[in-house]
Amino acid sequence: MPKLSISTQYASTQTLLPTRAQFRQWAKAALRVDTEVTIRIVDETEGRELNKTYRGKDYATNVLTFPLTEEPYLIGDIVICAPVVAAEAIAQNKPLEAHYAHLTVHGILHLHGYDHDIEAQAALMESLETAIVSKLGYADPYLIT
Repeated sequence: MPKLSISTQYASTQTLLPTRAQFRQWAKAALRVDTEVTIRIVDETEGRELNKTYRGKDYATNVLTFPLTEEPYLIGDIVICAPVVAAEAIAQNKPLEAHYAHLTVHGILHLHGYDHDIEAQAALMESLETAIVSKLGYADPYLIT
């Protein structure tokens, strides 16, 4: 079982945020190798600024992943924008906790090098996410009701 070192930063005024223990459980479920990760929960202003700076997109997105190094083990940061996650959960009729679990798994898979910009890779990444999230006890994150 790969080892996980996790730091959780809460920089959001949003309520009903997951606990450090929940983030740890979700991240561990997606690990493939030893990993050190910081998960930062932000509000829309910081999320938008980071997305604009690093992706050239002038809006807040649900999750951003910043892989830093693969040696001597995987190190990176995941930024989750709480207001976007809350709005998406409502729009997609999903439990907020399940959506956070999915986005945490999604971010960890990005740290591990998975990508969804190429269709074949997207299908693989989505199937891994679905399997991991289902194993955690949540519904398929790609089924929108």
